[in-house]
Amino acid sequence: MVAEGAAAALLRDPLWAGSGARDLADYARWAEHVCGMACLKMILAARTGQAVPTLELARGCTAFGGYAEQPGGGIRGLIYAPFTRFVAARFGMAAEVVVDIGATDLPGILESAEFFLASVHPGIRWPDRPPPAKGGHLVLVHAASAAGVVFHNPSGHDAATQEDVAMPLEVFASFFAGRGVAIHPAD
Repeated sequence: MVAEGAAAALLRDPLWAGSGARDLADYARWAEHVCGMACLKMILAARTGQAVPTLELARGCTAFGGYAEQPGGGIRGLIYAPFTRFVAARFGMAAEVVVDIGATDLPGILESAEFFLASVHPGIRWPDRPPPAKGGHLVLVHAASAAGVVFHNPSGHDAATQEDVAMPLEVFASFFAGRGVAIHPAD
């Protein structure tokens, strides 16, 4: 659930209308659940130059079971297997769920994948703070080597924590839950 201060900030966000939300309340309800759709939006923009509204993507993914709307207005997701079916059907992307890996496996995965949606703790935007847990948020890894990873973070708080964030593998590993979705190159 969104903290009270964060919820109030969402209700004042002037950019909500560009999200594809039906209204401000719809935007606030979905905002903390669409990191995966923000990553997908980045992939689509990189491949096509088109910016698809984030909540349009979320609604499409929900139709495939990628999100589960719960009684009382809650949202459960992103559920990876239905997400892979959604991106295959809607955008012709080859995607696969990858689990039980370590951060050191990412360079090998990115030898055949173009992108990797990595499950990390949302505190990754403060890499100097140890996270209380792993997972719960998705970032878009687009490069990895033995030295580190480079990723885009939809919830970074400034440019340095949002775009082309370079992080040593051992630091990334402290946030990484060992799972995600590999997106393979377009044919």
